[in-house]
Amino acid sequence: MLSRRKFHLQLAAITGSCSFSGNSSNAEETHTNGETRDTEASPESADAAKHRLLKLGLNALARSPSMSYFADGHRGAALISAHYLCSDYVHDPAAQARIAELLDLNYSSTKLCRDFPKEKTDPDAIQRIGEALAARGDTLLQVGHNAIFAMLAIKAFRLDPESATHQRVDGVCELINKFTPWRDIAPDPEIDPPSFSDEAAISQFILTEASEAIDRFVGFGQGFSGHMMTFGHALVELASMGDEHWAESCRTAFCKYVTVTRQGPSKEDRRIKDHLATKLRPVDASYWQKRPDRSVGIGHVFKYPYAYYDLAKRAGDCEIVKTMEAKAWHVF
Repeated sequence: MLSRRKFHLQLAAITGSCSFSGNSSNAEETHTNGETRDTEASPESADAAKHRLLKLGLNALARSPSMSYFADGHRGAALISAHYLCSDYVHDPAAQARIAELLDLNYSSTKLCRDFPKEKTDPDAIQRIGEALAARGDTLLQVGHNAIFAMLAIKAFRLDPESATHQRVDGVCELINKFTPWRDIAPDPEIDPPSFSDEAAISQFILTEASEAIDRFVGFGQGFSGHMMTFGHALVELASMGDEHWAESCRTAFCKYVTVTRQGPSKEDRRIKDHLATKLRPVDASYWQKRPDRSVGIGHVFKYPYAYYDLAKRAGDCEIVKTMEAKAWHVF
């Protein structure tokens, strides 16, 4: 059972709308004897609560190269994705609280998310992440996770520039450089996505490819369709942040991934049991409340919905959004 104080702190951590103001506002803290007392929060603690998941995610991304870079990088990306998922799309307080609880149970208290020693911040160093991404942008690297993780790190650092220390930026750059080629085949020359800065057109393109991948990979899991959304979304996000040159540097790699997914399952792909059909979606509290405590894996459950809802918003009121909404349970 969450205390009232912890409930509000968790909501603040993922929505950025902290319950504490910077003046003299108080929060009730519930004790085991049932009594309550008011506790003040400083402006610093309010700001820290707003950016808690971002900082935890950046800590994880930066530390993952010294641990299990691929799996632990996913966990860091999941923490950052959960922040934006809840701040922009999941508005039910009960859903937000359960998401915060799942993150705390699975990631937040681990060594992976431990804070780094205090160090002078250098927001200009964020540039190095985009440069590391662009340096190998033509190569398809492990399903595009170099772009996915780079975008989330850049976006988080810009929202929380106090976290932009050289230790964290160096760690993220090392992570980006860890990725290895995966099915790095020549792209089909007929595949020509719209510009990543044309938000509506490119979002519709990505959702269409994801929809068709869902159909092709029934019985083989939905990693291909899910990563179509997260990889494509990362490039759309980069362009929307003003970093179109970094997004476009990955165009060839993205076209290679579209080529792979259009080919359908290969002999190397293992069969995976499909999800059960459901009308519940990640915007519903019941979706999260019915999820067991240890069922979040390495974090796709947070990353896929964030990419999906953001792409759907950018795509606008069009048929592919309705088509995807009807079959999204395959991915979620």
